[in-house]
Order: sequence, then structure tokens, then C-alpha cells
Amino acid sequence: MKRLRFMHAADLHLDSPFKGMSALPERVRERMRESTFGALKELVAAAVQEQVDFVLISGDVYDLSDRSLRAQIRFQKALEQLAAQGIPTYIIHGNHDPEDGRAAKLVWPADVHFFACDQVETLTVTKPDRGVIAQIHGISYRSAAVMENLALQFKPGLEDAAQIALLHTNVDGDPAHDNYAPCSKQDLLKAGMHYWALGHVHTRNVLHEQPAIVYPGNLQGRNIRETGPRGCYIVDMSDNGRADLSFRALDQVRWFQMRLSVAGVQTEQELKDKIGDQLERARFEADGRDAVVRIVLEGRSAVSSMLRKGRMLQELIAELRSDEAERSRFVWIESIEDRTASRLDLEALQQEKSFL
Repeated sequence: MKRLRFMHAADLHLDSPFKGMSALPERVRERMRESTFGALKELVAAAVQEQVDFVLISGDVYDLSDRSLRAQIRFQKALEQLAAQGIPTYIIHGNHDPEDGRAAKLVWPADVHFFACDQVETLTVTKPDRGVIAQIHGISYRSAAVMENLALQFKPGLEDAAQIALLHTNVDGDPAHDNYAPCSKQDLLKAGMHYWALGHVHTRNVLHEQPAIVYPGNLQGRNIRETGPRGCYIVDMSDNGRADLSFRALDQVRWFQMRLSVAGVQTEQELKDKIGDQLERARFEADGRDAVVRIVLEGRSAVSSMLRKGRMLQELIAELRSDEAERSRFVWIESIEDRTASRLDLEALQQEKSFL
């Protein structure tokens, strides 16, 4: 078996509408909307820099089956750039971009292959100076809701070539995602593959190390449930079929959920300063990217009663957002949740003729 290096990505969701984030200043909204395309651009740059043998994309390239023309053209340009560097791309359709979705009639580079949906296809990858380096197996979704266990169709090929499989699936019924193409980890282990390049679940997760069963997560976080770094894996396979994974962050806007105790906070100024400190922490952790943050206020203090009077919290959010809208790298407040409580007056409670 030959050594090889490839990139594994999934769930690009190009041109995502970022639902619930429509009431944004034009500049912030445009940066959010462009973030999926920015992540795609970073994917191309990383593949070229790492000199990968090929790129795998495990479904949901687009956000809707009625995919936008702009998303398709941007994707076409990205694959043309990879092909110009001698890097082929292998792609399956998922539930968001099934084969029966509306697609423009575009010409794709010869080095790009979209797997069919009627049965598992097997492609043999050869390099002029190294011969056969891998066999790639894959199957696409015909329609948005595939309920069949597609994993059972995969069979290994050549013994002396790395066996790599692409599948958009929910392994062992992750309750956070639709149960499409459901299968078990045991189904995957029995199939005789060296590497399972999975898609559908947006949180990156290595389900098994050898053989490797891997969700790379989505390329760009799109809501408050998709916090932290997002990107792809660079995979180095040794001559014994073992996969060494290196995560590459590609996201352009990073999402955070932060908890902030109001204990000891007495005034509006103190609260404003503490929230400002959280925004600066998010800015630092975003590592040069834009960021979106939800702050959860908790604990007991005098400020709790202030938060419940009038529009104090809404006005504070509006002012902090106004400060961020024009920054070169913004930290946008998605929301601030008030889970605080009033201070306990223990002496007063002791004087009451109550249950407490």
C-alpha cells in the first residue's frame, strides 16, 4: 500500500441564509453571508499548501436542493483552481443537495467526480510516478430523505490500495440530526474500509481510529449551536493503512456561547465593562476572524432587578452592537440571556414567618 495524503471536508452549505440573523447592518450581514464562500477559498488554499493527492467532500455542498446559481459558480471556480494544481475532487450529494435538486448546466473539470445515487461507485486513483494509490467508494442521495442503510452496499477492492469510502449518514442515530441513511458503527467496521469519510453531522468527531471513521464537521458555523473552530481534516495514510489526522480551521466567522456571572456587580457601568471584557475574550479566541457571541448572564446581584426594568438590556445590546458594526473584525452580539436572580437577604428571610 502506498503512502498518501488527502483532504476530507463535508457540509459546506454554500450560500447559507443564516436564519435568524436577518436584522443586521448591511456590512455585518454581507460578511456573514460571504463566510461560507470564504471558508471554501481557504479550503482550496489549504489543499494546495498541503500538496494533497485529492480532496473528498462528503455531501451538502449547498444549503438547499434548489441551489443558488452564485453558489454553483463559486464552487465550480474553486474546483477549477484545484484541478489547475493537479488535485482531483471526489464529491457525494447529501440531503441538502440531492441529485434530484435543481442544478445549473455547468461544465466541471475532468478531475472532478460526482458519485451516482443508484449504487456505490468505485474509482481507482493513480499517480504517474506512484501507480495506484487508493480506491474511493461513494454513493450520493437521490432525494432529500434517504432512509436506506447505504453502508451495507460498500465492498473493499484491491488489497494493496487504500480503501476510502464517502458516505453522508447518521451513525448510531445521533438525535441532533435527521436520521438519514442510518447505519451503525459496526456496519462501517465490517465493510473492510481503511477510512470512512463521513458527512451530515456538523460537529467534528472521530468515531473510530483504525479503521478511521471520521466526521470533519461543517466548514463554517452557521448558528449558536455550531460554536468553536470549524474546518476540515488533512489525512496522512501510512503504508499499513493507518490514518493520521490533522485538523485545519477554515471558518471565517466563529460562534461563541459564553457564561458571565453578575455576582458582585452593582451598577450598569460594571455590567457594561464585564460584557465588554467577554467581547474582547471572544475577539482574542476568534484568532483574527469575525465572531458572533451569545452571552448568558447568571448569578445573584443587585443588577438583576435593573435588568428586569424597562429596556435596559435591549438598549445596552444596541449600543454594544453599534460599537462593533464598524470594526475591522467585529464581535457581534447574537443575544444576551438574563438568567440572573436577585440577592438573597438572609436576615430578612429569618424574620419572616414563612416556609424558608
